[in-house]
Amino acid sequence: MERDFGKEIENLKKDMDDLKALLLEFTGGQKEEDADDDNLKNVHPMKNMSPDPRLSSMMSELCKKTDQENRTGSITYLGVFTSGGRQSNWIQNGINTDDLLALIENRTAATVLQGIGNNDRLRLLLAILRTPMNVAAMVEKCGFNSTGQVYHHLRPLIAADVVIEVEQAERGVYAVKPYRVQGIIMLLAGISDLIDTKFSHGQWIDEKYRN
Repeated sequence: MERDFGKEIENLKKDMDDLKALLLEFTGGQKEEDADDDNLKNVHPMKNMSPDPRLSSMMSELCKKTDQENRTGSITYLGVFTSGGRQSNWIQNGINTDDLLALIENRTAATVLQGIGNNDRLRLLLAILRTPMNVAAMVEKCGFNSTGQVYHHLRPLIAADVVIEVEQAERGVYAVKPYRVQGIIMLLAGISDLIDTKFSHGQWIDEKYRN
């Protein structure tokens, strides 16, 4: 029987790919080209931080980028949020942490946090993150006393380009702008990290201020 060399070569390539994938899994995702991680000048990569080789590879690339561009750091994040019949997806790759730290220096961070750092305003944001609604529904859902109280908190969120009146809906229905959803979710992710007790047992409220 005549041999099918083309098929044999394809099978051999597949076997090689399977071996590479197995090797990557066994080594925690460290590729041969990642061996120069040890030669970085200012960054000290931590190996095998995740059992997922894709994440280990991404971390390696972030370390290289940080070192090559002499940054304080680099971050990558992505996510999806779906609620109330609306969906937001986002990918941010290799963000320079020096640019993030500058938001404190130029007081942008303080301005934004002061703008939303109010329990009533956050309850309102939570309600319309879950589903767009009108002001009357916000009064009932959030426990406000009047529509005037809702508008008091709604106006600065609209002015900050966080909330919008939904088009193609009955007038007066509000929602978080799609491209602002990620900021709110990632801010909450950061807060979750700040209160994570896996590595410490601190607290945010001074005992003398507790009721």
